[in-house]
Amino acid sequence: MAGRHSKRRLMSEINVVPYIDVMLVLLIIFMVTAPLLSQGVKVSLPRASARPLDLKANETPVILTVNASGQYFLNIGAHPDQPLDASHVVALVKAVLTLKPGTHVLVRGDKDARYDAVLRGMTLLQAAGAPSVGLETNPNNPPRVEVNGRH
Repeated sequence: MAGRHSKRRLMSEINVVPYIDVMLVLLIIFMVTAPLLSQGVKVSLPRASARPLDLKANETPVILTVNASGQYFLNIGAHPDQPLDASHVVALVKAVLTLKPGTHVLVRGDKDARYDAVLRGMTLLQAAGAPSVGLETNPNNPPRVEVNGRH
């Protein structure tokens, strides 16, 4: 019986089939999630501190104001103190940009306004055709308008 031992060689190959399965599952996950991560407003952040916006003496920018409750107001139109819905904001800004293509467009957001309300306002301005949007701030001395990004 001692001479009956069969000599088996050890298998020294790696089975790569499970690794291929894992790789394909990860590929599918990344392909599904990648488009979800790229949504949003494109912003080109400045490399230095914000600078004042160059406004001419007789130039009035279009200012979209977002109050603390998320309502939108425009400084143009018949009633600048009345809140507007999204469709009116887009229509009014589109009309101004059609008549005066170089008009500056600014967003004045209340410090207590929700981020998504301000972001939605910027998206409305983008839908109206604004090539760039400035964010208005209120520094201590002197008050000025600063450009913080483009979309």
